[in-house]
Amino acid sequence: MSPAMQSSPYLSEKRNTYAAPRDRSRRKLFIIGGAILGLLLVIAVVVGVYFGVVKPKSAKSSDNASGALGDEHTSAKPSGTSAPTPGVRAAVTGGDGSKVTTEDGTTFTYQNSFGGYWYWDSEDPFNNGARAQSFTPALNETFRYGIDQIRGVNLGGWLNTEPFITPALYEKYANSSNPAVDEWTLSENMAADGGLQQLEDHYKTFITEKDFAEIAAAGLNWVRIPIPYWAVETWDGEPFLAKTCWTYFLKAIQWARKYGIRINLDLHAVPGSQNGWNHSGRLGTINLLNGPMGLANAQRSLDYIRIISEFISQPQYKDVVAMFGITNEPQAPTFGQENLIRYYLEGYNLVRAASGIGEGNGPMISFHEGFTGLSKWSGTFVNSDRTSLDVHPYLCFSNQSPDPYSARANTPCSAWAAGQNNSIGNFGLTTAGEFSNAINDCGLYVNGVNLGTRYEGTYTPGNWPRVGSCQQWTDYQTWDDDMKQDIMNFALASMDALQHYFFWTWKIGNSSVTGKVEAPAWSYQLGLQEGWMPKDPRQAIGKCGGKNPVGALKPWQTGGAGAGQLDADFTSSYAWPPTSISQGGAATLLPSYTPTGTVRTLAAPTFTKSAGGGVDAGQGWVNTADTAKGMVPIATCSYLDPWVGPSAAPPAPLCSGGTARRDNTPTPIITSPPSLA
Repeated sequence: MSPAMQSSPYLSEKRNTYAAPRDRSRRKLFIIGGAILGLLLVIAVVVGVYFGVVKPKSAKSSDNASGALGDEHTSAKPSGTSAPTPGVRAAVTGGDGSKVTTEDGTTFTYQNSFGGYWYWDSEDPFNNGARAQSFTPALNETFRYGIDQIRGVNLGGWLNTEPFITPALYEKYANSSNPAVDEWTLSENMAADGGLQQLEDHYKTFITEKDFAEIAAAGLNWVRIPIPYWAVETWDGEPFLAKTCWTYFLKAIQWARKYGIRINLDLHAVPGSQNGWNHSGRLGTINLLNGPMGLANAQRSLDYIRIISEFISQPQYKDVVAMFGITNEPQAPTFGQENLIRYYLEGYNLVRAASGIGEGNGPMISFHEGFTGLSKWSGTFVNSDRTSLDVHPYLCFSNQSPDPYSARANTPCSAWAAGQNNSIGNFGLTTAGEFSNAINDCGLYVNGVNLGTRYEGTYTPGNWPRVGSCQQWTDYQTWDDDMKQDIMNFALASMDALQHYFFWTWKIGNSSVTGKVEAPAWSYQLGLQEGWMPKDPRQAIGKCGGKNPVGALKPWQTGGAGAGQLDADFTSSYAWPPTSISQGGAATLLPSYTPTGTVRTLAAPTFTKSAGGGVDAGQGWVNTADTAKGMVPIATCSYLDPWVGPSAAPPAPLCSGGTARRDNTPTPIITSPPSLA
């Protein structure tokens, strides 16, 4: 017994069995008062835990969960947090007006007028009780694809850099002897100028926890996060900063979980490049499913799809990382839809081998349509388990026009709405993984570093007539209220036409030269701040005059009856590997890897309880029955550089008793975008 307890008058009084009647009455009052106080304390804790943790777990999605104005999922929406009672651990949650403390101890006020609430308890770091808005299911509730609307935004340029999104990183080296035009050359320049930790400085500051809070507060419920293959590893000769961006993706999972936001993880860059564009890691040629290294690069890319799938399908992550885009913008016009389907089918099999079949088991799998058009995918992947199509409808990279936004207000409805509706009916869930407010290609580095613009007639390559000056389209500080309203009308029409969408992108960084955003039509955050993006995205409903979203999907499309029962004719027709490779020839005559290497597993975060002991964050590999090895070079075979280009001849002889070799890469040729006219 402590000295304080020994001196307590209540204990002394309790020991005095001959106390006077008045003392006994007083004692009863103290006892009754203490009991009432204790009961109130218990009720307060139970209510806090119930609304912060229990009720979100048991709440059911309402019939009006699509998020029409005024619709809400039934849930508690706390308006703030109260100080915890000493000695009692209460749920840590809050709604509009509550104070948020971040990992580094800084604080900000959470502002969410949509009934959303955050939840974070370091003692229970995998609790999924948070809700982005009242009209969005909490993370521990079922997201009903086709009914609950995906209103998302990309976090482009963060973990997979792009020059026009983060121009300050590239401007520093734009005119060097080895100009930084992609992350490959940026990494080479940084390595020679203080080191690659400059990239980690970018990861730390470009997107933070507060961005996730602002995204939820903007009425958005999903984020699409591009990551490159070097989040897993790099091979010899590849200059990228290996594995570090994965650490920050883990932070993204934590922040998304805290604010009730679901993640669409997108593999944005693969070995050899799937499209030849700067955001694939290296500007130049297409070497996935194309050219002499097309098969080997695809084998290696599929390995990374497998590794990522094993991590995100773990129970600690599957409800937050709810969608996986397995390869961004592959160029099917170059290497053919047939081989792209083969690649996708093998990727699908790898994801489902990790996750299992059926609702709640791992992510929705997203296939980019490969610039073939949505209609070309009708009849494919029938009775698959939770697959979706991804399309990126941009107006800005085709014919340029001086027409103002007021003349384009209905263009998204007339150009996109019917295609989205048909694809949802013919394939299943169809999302616009990227779109923007840009109606021309004006903006610093939008086409690439030092490549000019079509609008001003300076774009290289190509022969584009000059339309006019880009200044009126980039100098947003001069835009009047009418222009801002016209842009908002265009944005709302786009949202309604596309139904399930991810705006590209949340944030554009300032130019280091001008000190301001130079591609404003691409920044959702800036549009909110300046008044040309809607404060409530539900304002888009009905802009195109139809029902939005179109309605429920078939049971197999959401992991229900029939899911995972692909037709045998389909799977045999698109078996992996391909028999031939575009601009490479017979697959048997091309370099390939062998599954005899050590498989990388992705690191998990570390959490420690205040009382000591850790928290089970998973081992990075959910399917312990999958013991297959990783793809590695065959010691007696020869290999070209993964980015060698399609014009190179395969090694001859392909395999012998000698050691493997890797040839130098020729000067890259820029791949032009597909025609969108």
